[in-house]
Amino acid sequence: MNAIDGLKLVADAHSYLRTVVAGVSEERWAGRTPCTEWTVRQVLNHARLDQQAYRVAITGEGGPESDPFAPADALDADPVRRLDEVLSPVSAAWSTVDPGAESVPTPLGPMPVWLGAGACALDAGVHAWDIAVATGQDLPMTEDLAEGLTAVAEQIVDHLRDSFGVFAPALPDPHGEEDHRAAALLRFLGRDPHWSRA
Repeated sequence: MNAIDGLKLVADAHSYLRTVVAGVSEERWAGRTPCTEWTVRQVLNHARLDQQAYRVAITGEGGPESDPFAPADALDADPVRRLDEVLSPVSAAWSTVDPGAESVPTPLGPMPVWLGAGACALDAGVHAWDIAVATGQDLPMTEDLAEGLTAVAEQIVDHLRDSFGVFAPALPDPHGEEDHRAAALLRFLGRDPHWSRA
C-alpha cells in the first residue's frame, strides 16, 4: 500500500461513517452496540473525538473536545452536521500531507503516511460498522474497504491491543469465513461479524 492508497482509505471510511450516521433513527441512539460499554450515541461521540485527534496531530492546532475514552456528548438534533464539523477539517488536514513525506504525525506517534492515514481510516471504518449493526442498518463494510483496513490492522492492532487494551482479543472463525475480508477483519479486531442488537 502507498500513501495515495492510505489517503483514499480515509475518504472511503469517512463516506461509510457519514452514510451510516445519516441512517440512524432517533430511537436508536440509546441502543447497545458491539462496544459493550457504550451506546450508539457514545460510539459516535468517541469516533468524532478520535478523528479530531488525527487533525490535531497533523495541524498542531486546537485539541479534541474531550477524552475519546470518556467522550462528552457533543451531539445535538443534527448528528450528521456535528459529524461533518469534524470530518471536513480532518479531510482538509490530510489534504495538506505530502504523499512523498517520510512520515506523518499521528496520535499514535509518527508513522509512514500510508499507515497513519490507514489508522485514521481504520478507526472511522470500524466504528461505522459498529453503528450500522447496532441500529439495524443493512450497510456492511465493503470487501474493498476491509481489504485496505486489514493491511493497516496487521501493522498496528496487536501493539495497540497489548499496550493499551484498545481492542478485545481476536475471535476464532467458527463459520469458516476466512475468505470474507470484512468478517476476518472484524474478528481480528475482537468483534463478532454476526453481532446483532436483538
